[in-house]
Amino acid sequence: MPLRNISWESFKNMCPEDKARYLKEGKLFHVLLAQQFSRENLDKLGMLATHIRRIAKEKEGLIFLQELLRHKRAMLYFSQPSTRTFLSFCAACQILGISIGEVRDTSTSSELKGESQEDSVRTFSSYFDIIIMRSQIGGLAERMAWVLSNSERPVPIINAGSGKDQHPTQALLDIYTLQRSFEKRGGIDGKTIVFVGDLLRGRTVRSLSILLRYYKDVKQIFVAPPQLQVAQDIMDILTASKVSFELSSDFEKVIPRADAIYMTRIQDEWDSEKGESARIDTSKYWFTARHLSLLKSDAVIMHPLPRRNEISTEVDHDPRAVYWRQMRNGMWIRTALIATIFGQDQVILNYQGNN
Repeated sequence: MPLRNISWESFKNMCPEDKARYLKEGKLFHVLLAQQFSRENLDKLGMLATHIRRIAKEKEGLIFLQELLRHKRAMLYFSQPSTRTFLSFCAACQILGISIGEVRDTSTSSELKGESQEDSVRTFSSYFDIIIMRSQIGGLAERMAWVLSNSERPVPIINAGSGKDQHPTQALLDIYTLQRSFEKRGGIDGKTIVFVGDLLRGRTVRSLSILLRYYKDVKQIFVAPPQLQVAQDIMDILTASKVSFELSSDFEKVIPRADAIYMTRIQDEWDSEKGESARIDTSKYWFTARHLSLLKSDAVIMHPLPRRNEISTEVDHDPRAVYWRQMRNGMWIRTALIATIFGQDQVILNYQGNN
Protein backbone atom coordinates (compact mmCIF):
# COMPACT_ATOMS: atom_id res chain seq x y z
CA MET A 1 0.00 0.00 0.00
CA PRO A 2 1.58 3.34 -1.05
CA LEU A 3 2.17 5.93 1.71
CA ARG A 4 1.59 3.44 4.54
CA ASN A 5 5.18 3.27 5.74
CA ILE A 6 5.99 6.96 5.86
CA SER A 7 4.94 9.79 8.16
CA TRP A 8 2.82 12.62 6.81
CA GLU A 9 5.45 15.22 7.67
CA SER A 10 8.11 13.30 5.77
CA PHE A 11 5.90 12.85 2.72
CA LYS A 12 4.58 16.43 2.76
CA ASN A 13 8.08 17.90 2.75
CA MET A 14 9.34 15.82 -0.17
CA CYS A 15 9.79 17.26 -3.64
CA PRO A 16 7.24 15.98 -6.20
CA GLU A 17 9.76 13.62 -7.82
CA ASP A 18 10.38 11.88 -4.48
CA LYS A 19 6.65 11.73 -3.71
CA ALA A 20 6.09 10.13 -7.10
CA ARG A 21 8.47 7.30 -6.23
CA TYR A 22 6.19 6.27 -3.39
CA LEU A 23 3.13 6.43 -5.62
CA LYS A 24 4.79 4.20 -8.22
CA GLU A 25 5.18 1.33 -5.77
CA GLY A 26 3.06 -1.65 -6.79
CA LYS A 27 0.03 -1.29 -9.04
CA LEU A 28 -1.62 2.06 -9.74
CA PHE A 29 -3.67 3.17 -6.75
CA HIS A 30 -3.71 6.88 -5.85
CA VAL A 31 -3.41 9.37 -8.74
CA LEU A 32 -2.01 12.59 -7.28
CA LEU A 33 0.86 13.91 -9.40
CA ALA A 34 1.85 14.08 -13.05
CA GLN A 35 5.32 12.94 -11.98
CA GLN A 36 4.06 9.49 -11.01
CA PHE A 37 3.47 8.56 -14.66
CA SER A 38 6.11 7.30 -17.09
CA ARG A 39 6.22 7.22 -20.88
CA GLU A 40 5.21 3.55 -20.67
CA ASN A 41 2.19 4.42 -18.47
CA LEU A 42 1.10 7.13 -20.90
CA ASP A 43 1.36 4.83 -23.92
CA LYS A 44 -0.59 2.07 -22.16
CA LEU A 45 -3.35 4.40 -20.96
CA GLY A 46 -3.67 5.94 -24.42
CA MET A 47 -3.93 2.51 -26.04
CA LEU A 48 -6.52 1.41 -23.48
CA ALA A 49 -8.58 4.59 -23.94
CA THR A 50 -8.67 4.03 -27.70
CA HIS A 51 -9.70 0.41 -27.21
CA ILE A 52 -12.49 1.46 -24.82
CA ARG A 53 -13.89 4.03 -27.25
CA ARG A 54 -13.98 1.41 -30.01
CA ILE A 55 -15.74 -1.12 -27.79
CA ALA A 56 -18.27 1.49 -26.65
CA LYS A 57 -19.39 2.18 -30.24
CA GLU A 58 -21.43 -1.03 -30.23
CA LYS A 59 -24.32 -1.79 -27.88
CA GLU A 60 -22.84 -5.17 -26.93
CA GLY A 61 -19.49 -3.58 -26.19
CA LEU A 62 -21.01 -0.88 -24.00
CA ILE A 63 -22.96 -3.51 -22.04
CA PHE A 64 -19.69 -5.44 -21.55
CA LEU A 65 -17.98 -2.32 -20.17
CA GLN A 66 -20.91 -1.47 -17.89
CA GLU A 67 -20.76 -4.89 -16.26
CA LEU A 68 -17.06 -4.65 -15.34
CA LEU A 69 -17.35 -2.51 -12.22
CA ARG A 70 -21.05 -2.53 -11.46
CA HIS A 71 -20.18 -3.60 -7.91
CA LYS A 72 -18.12 -0.44 -7.28
CA ARG A 73 -19.14 3.01 -6.04
CA ALA A 74 -17.39 6.35 -6.58
CA MET A 75 -17.63 9.59 -4.58
CA LEU A 76 -17.11 12.79 -6.55
CA TYR A 77 -16.05 15.33 -3.93
CA PHE A 78 -15.80 18.62 -5.85
CA SER A 79 -15.54 21.49 -3.39
CA GLN A 80 -14.19 23.69 -6.23
CA PRO A 81 -16.55 24.54 -9.13
CA SER A 82 -16.17 22.39 -12.24
CA THR A 83 -18.16 21.44 -15.31
CA ARG A 84 -15.99 19.41 -17.71
CA THR A 85 -13.89 17.54 -15.16
CA PHE A 86 -16.91 16.65 -13.04
CA LEU A 87 -19.05 15.51 -15.97
CA SER A 88 -16.28 13.55 -17.67
CA PHE A 89 -15.60 11.62 -14.45
CA CYS A 90 -19.36 11.00 -14.12
CA ALA A 91 -19.47 9.68 -17.68
CA ALA A 92 -16.32 7.59 -17.17
CA CYS A 93 -17.85 5.94 -14.11
CA GLN A 94 -21.11 5.29 -15.96
CA ILE A 95 -19.28 3.66 -18.88
CA LEU A 96 -17.78 1.18 -16.39
CA GLY A 97 -21.07 0.65 -14.52
CA ILE A 98 -19.87 2.42 -11.37
CA SER A 99 -22.60 4.11 -9.32
CA ILE A 100 -21.74 7.59 -8.09
CA GLY A 101 -22.39 9.90 -5.16
CA GLU A 102 -21.47 13.55 -5.12
CA VAL A 103 -20.75 16.49 -2.86
CA ARG A 104 -20.34 19.72 -4.84
CA ASP A 105 -21.35 22.24 -2.21
CA THR A 106 -19.84 21.79 1.23
CA SER A 107 -22.58 24.00 2.70
CA THR A 108 -24.90 21.01 2.24
CA SER A 109 -22.54 18.65 4.05
CA SER A 110 -21.47 18.24 7.67
CA GLU A 111 -18.55 20.58 6.97
CA LEU A 112 -21.11 23.35 7.59
CA LYS A 113 -21.33 22.01 11.15
CA GLY A 114 -17.56 22.19 11.55
CA GLU A 115 -16.57 18.73 10.36
CA SER A 116 -13.02 18.68 9.02
CA GLN A 117 -12.35 17.73 5.40
CA GLU A 118 -10.26 14.88 6.74
CA ASP A 119 -13.27 13.46 8.62
CA SER A 120 -15.48 14.03 5.56
CA VAL A 121 -13.16 11.97 3.39
CA ARG A 122 -12.92 9.24 6.02
CA THR A 123 -16.73 9.16 5.97
CA PHE A 124 -16.79 8.85 2.17
CA SER A 125 -14.35 5.94 2.34
CA SER A 126 -16.83 4.04 4.50
CA TYR A 127 -19.41 4.06 1.72
CA PHE A 128 -17.44 4.30 -1.53
CA ASP A 129 -14.63 2.41 -3.27
CA ILE A 130 -12.86 5.38 -4.86
CA ILE A 131 -12.84 9.12 -4.15
CA ILE A 132 -12.34 11.65 -6.93
CA MET A 133 -11.70 15.08 -5.44
CA ARG A 134 -11.18 18.64 -6.60
CA SER A 135 -10.22 21.46 -4.28
CA GLN A 136 -8.82 24.98 -4.21
CA ILE A 137 -6.54 23.83 -1.43
CA GLY A 138 -3.13 22.80 -2.75
CA GLY A 139 -1.92 19.44 -1.46
CA LEU A 140 -5.29 18.40 -0.02
CA ALA A 141 -5.58 15.32 -2.25
CA GLU A 142 -2.11 14.22 -1.11
CA ARG A 143 -3.06 14.63 2.53
CA MET A 144 -6.30 12.66 2.08
CA ALA A 145 -4.48 9.89 0.20
CA TRP A 146 -2.01 9.58 3.09
CA VAL A 147 -4.84 9.55 5.64
CA LEU A 148 -6.74 6.79 3.85
CA SER A 149 -3.58 4.75 3.17
CA ASN A 150 -3.05 4.65 6.92
CA SER A 151 -6.65 3.80 7.79
CA GLU A 152 -8.46 0.48 8.14
CA ARG A 153 -10.21 1.11 4.80
CA PRO A 154 -7.77 2.47 2.24
CA VAL A 155 -9.46 3.46 -1.01
CA PRO A 156 -7.89 5.19 -4.02
CA ILE A 157 -7.89 8.98 -4.31
CA ILE A 158 -7.83 10.67 -7.72
CA ASN A 159 -6.71 14.28 -7.74
CA ALA A 160 -9.13 16.10 -10.09
CA GLY A 161 -7.44 19.46 -9.51
CA SER A 162 -5.56 20.66 -6.44
CA GLY A 163 -4.97 24.35 -5.80
CA LYS A 164 -2.62 25.94 -8.32
CA ASP A 165 -0.31 22.94 -8.16
CA GLN A 166 -1.47 19.92 -10.14
CA HIS A 167 -4.21 18.60 -12.40
CA PRO A 168 -2.82 15.19 -13.42
CA THR A 169 -5.88 13.79 -15.20
CA GLN A 170 -6.18 16.93 -17.35
CA ALA A 171 -2.56 16.36 -18.33
CA LEU A 172 -3.43 12.76 -19.23
CA LEU A 173 -6.22 13.85 -21.56
CA ASP A 174 -3.94 16.51 -23.07
CA ILE A 175 -1.26 13.90 -23.77
CA TYR A 176 -3.90 11.58 -25.21
CA THR A 177 -5.11 14.37 -27.50
CA LEU A 178 -1.53 14.96 -28.68
CA GLN A 179 -1.02 11.22 -29.18
CA ARG A 180 -4.07 11.01 -31.43
CA SER A 181 -3.37 14.30 -33.21
CA PHE A 182 0.18 13.25 -34.12
CA GLU A 183 -0.29 9.51 -34.66
CA LYS A 184 0.29 9.96 -38.41
CA ARG A 185 3.21 12.34 -37.83
CA GLY A 186 5.47 10.10 -35.79
CA GLY A 187 3.90 10.81 -32.42
CA ILE A 188 4.73 13.53 -29.91
CA ASP A 189 8.51 13.14 -30.18
CA GLY A 190 10.23 16.07 -31.85
CA LYS A 191 7.25 18.43 -31.71
CA THR A 192 7.12 22.05 -30.56
CA ILE A 193 4.42 22.76 -27.98
CA VAL A 194 3.54 26.42 -27.32
CA PHE A 195 1.79 27.36 -24.07
CA VAL A 196 -0.02 30.72 -24.07
CA GLY A 197 -1.76 32.85 -21.43
CA ASP A 198 -1.75 32.61 -17.64
CA LEU A 199 1.10 30.16 -17.25
CA LEU A 200 1.99 31.17 -13.71
CA ARG A 201 -1.27 29.99 -12.16
CA GLY A 202 -2.51 27.46 -14.72
CA ARG A 203 -2.19 24.04 -13.11
CA THR A 204 -3.02 22.32 -16.40
CA VAL A 205 0.10 23.86 -17.94
CA ARG A 206 2.23 22.75 -15.03
CA SER A 207 1.09 19.13 -15.23
CA LEU A 208 1.28 18.83 -19.02
CA SER A 209 4.73 20.44 -19.16
CA ILE A 210 5.95 17.82 -16.69
CA LEU A 211 4.57 14.91 -18.74
CA LEU A 212 6.06 16.23 -21.98
CA ARG A 213 9.53 15.62 -20.49
CA TYR A 214 9.10 11.95 -21.30
CA TYR A 215 9.07 12.56 -25.06
CA LYS A 216 12.23 12.93 -27.13
CA ASP A 217 13.31 16.31 -28.49
CA VAL A 218 10.10 18.12 -27.54
CA LYS A 219 10.52 21.90 -27.47
CA GLN A 220 8.34 23.84 -25.01
CA ILE A 221 7.73 27.55 -25.56
CA PHE A 222 5.99 29.63 -22.90
CA VAL A 223 4.30 32.79 -24.19
CA ALA A 224 2.83 35.14 -21.61
CA PRO A 225 2.97 38.64 -20.15
CA PRO A 226 5.92 38.88 -17.74
CA GLN A 227 3.53 38.94 -14.76
CA LEU A 228 1.99 35.61 -15.81
CA GLN A 229 5.01 33.76 -17.14
CA VAL A 230 5.61 30.15 -16.11
CA ALA A 231 6.87 29.61 -12.57
CA GLN A 232 10.53 29.10 -11.75
CA ASP A 233 9.95 25.62 -10.30
CA ILE A 234 8.70 24.37 -13.69
CA MET A 235 11.73 25.88 -15.42
CA ASP A 236 13.97 24.20 -12.85
CA ILE A 237 12.31 20.82 -13.49
CA LEU A 238 12.73 21.20 -17.25
CA THR A 239 16.35 22.30 -16.86
CA ALA A 240 17.14 19.33 -14.60
CA SER A 241 15.53 17.02 -17.19
CA LYS A 242 17.53 18.66 -20.03
CA VAL A 243 14.32 19.70 -21.79
CA SER A 244 14.61 22.47 -24.39
CA PHE A 245 12.37 25.44 -23.56
CA GLU A 246 12.18 29.18 -24.03
CA LEU A 247 10.19 32.13 -22.75
CA SER A 248 8.58 34.67 -25.07
CA SER A 249 6.17 37.59 -25.07
CA ASP A 250 5.80 37.70 -28.87
CA PHE A 251 2.88 35.40 -29.69
CA GLU A 252 2.65 36.08 -33.43
CA LYS A 253 6.35 35.37 -33.92
CA VAL A 254 6.03 31.98 -32.26
CA ILE A 255 2.85 30.74 -33.99
CA PRO A 256 4.55 29.48 -37.22
CA ARG A 257 6.89 27.29 -35.17
CA ALA A 258 4.12 25.49 -33.27
CA ASP A 259 2.97 21.93 -33.78
CA ALA A 260 0.48 22.47 -30.95
CA ILE A 261 -0.70 25.69 -29.34
CA TYR A 262 -2.09 25.27 -25.83
CA MET A 263 -4.22 28.32 -25.00
CA THR A 264 -5.26 29.16 -21.44
CA ARG A 265 -7.59 31.70 -19.83
CA ILE A 266 -6.63 34.23 -17.18
CA GLN A 267 -6.92 32.47 -13.82
CA ASP A 268 -8.34 35.47 -11.96
CA GLU A 269 -9.88 33.30 -9.26
CA TRP A 270 -6.38 33.28 -7.77
CA ASP A 271 -6.03 37.09 -7.72
CA SER A 272 -4.74 38.36 -4.38
CA GLU A 273 -6.95 41.43 -4.80
CA LYS A 274 -10.11 41.89 -6.87
CA GLY A 275 -9.43 43.09 -10.43
CA GLU A 276 -5.69 42.43 -10.23
CA SER A 277 -5.57 40.42 -13.48
CA ALA A 278 -7.77 42.92 -15.33
CA ARG A 279 -4.95 45.44 -15.14
CA ILE A 280 -2.78 43.22 -17.35
CA ASP A 281 -3.27 43.67 -21.11
CA THR A 282 -3.57 40.13 -22.46
CA SER A 283 -5.21 40.96 -25.81
CA LYS A 284 -2.03 40.34 -27.79
CA TYR A 285 -2.09 36.76 -26.48
CA TRP A 286 -5.50 35.96 -27.98
CA PHE A 287 -5.80 33.56 -30.92
CA THR A 288 -8.05 35.08 -33.60
CA ALA A 289 -9.10 34.06 -37.11
CA ARG A 290 -6.29 36.09 -38.68
CA HIS A 291 -3.73 33.92 -36.88
CA LEU A 292 -4.89 30.80 -38.71
CA SER A 293 -2.83 31.75 -41.77
CA LEU A 294 0.31 31.80 -39.60
CA LEU A 295 -0.28 28.30 -38.24
CA LYS A 296 1.09 25.10 -39.85
CA SER A 297 -1.49 23.18 -41.83
CA ASP A 298 -1.07 20.11 -39.61
CA ALA A 299 -0.76 21.87 -36.24
CA VAL A 300 -3.44 21.74 -33.54
CA ILE A 301 -4.99 24.34 -31.23
CA MET A 302 -5.84 23.15 -27.71
CA HIS A 303 -7.51 24.64 -24.66
CA PRO A 304 -8.43 23.01 -21.31
CA LEU A 305 -11.61 25.17 -21.21
CA PRO A 306 -13.51 27.15 -20.12
CA ARG A 307 -12.47 29.97 -22.42
CA ARG A 308 -13.16 33.67 -22.48
CA ASN A 309 -11.68 35.88 -25.20
CA GLU A 310 -8.42 34.03 -25.72
CA ILE A 311 -9.74 31.99 -28.68
CA SER A 312 -12.20 33.59 -31.09
CA THR A 313 -15.29 31.49 -31.85
CA GLU A 314 -14.42 32.04 -35.53
CA VAL A 315 -11.58 29.58 -34.99
CA ASP A 316 -13.90 26.77 -33.82
CA HIS A 317 -14.68 25.40 -37.27
CA ASP A 318 -11.07 25.15 -38.40
CA PRO A 319 -10.02 21.46 -38.44
CA ARG A 320 -6.93 22.35 -36.43
CA ALA A 321 -9.06 23.47 -33.48
CA VAL A 322 -9.27 20.28 -31.40
CA TYR A 323 -10.39 21.61 -28.00
CA TRP A 324 -13.88 20.10 -28.23
CA ARG A 325 -12.35 16.76 -29.19
CA GLN A 326 -9.83 17.27 -26.39
CA MET A 327 -12.68 17.65 -23.92
CA ARG A 328 -14.32 14.40 -25.07
CA ASN A 329 -10.95 12.65 -24.84
CA GLY A 330 -11.10 13.38 -21.12
CA MET A 331 -13.98 10.94 -20.72
CA TRP A 332 -12.09 8.14 -22.47
CA ILE A 333 -8.74 8.57 -20.71
CA ARG A 334 -10.42 8.85 -17.31
CA THR A 335 -12.36 5.66 -18.07
CA ALA A 336 -9.04 3.99 -18.89
CA LEU A 337 -7.49 5.31 -15.69
CA ILE A 338 -10.30 4.08 -13.43
CA ALA A 339 -10.35 0.69 -15.19
CA THR A 340 -6.61 0.37 -14.60
CA ILE A 341 -6.88 1.29 -10.91
CA PHE A 342 -9.45 -1.49 -10.47
CA GLY A 343 -7.39 -4.01 -12.47
CA GLN A 344 -9.72 -4.27 -15.48
CA ASP A 345 -7.27 -3.00 -18.12
CA GLN A 346 -6.20 -6.39 -19.44
CA VAL A 347 -9.79 -7.69 -19.39
CA ILE A 348 -10.75 -4.79 -21.66
CA LEU A 349 -7.78 -5.26 -23.98
CA ASN A 350 -8.68 -8.96 -24.35
CA TYR A 351 -12.26 -8.17 -25.37
CA GLN A 352 -12.94 -9.09 -29.00
CA GLY A 353 -16.70 -8.58 -29.19
CA ASN A 354 -18.38 -10.04 -32.27
CA ASN A 355 -15.30 -9.61 -34.47
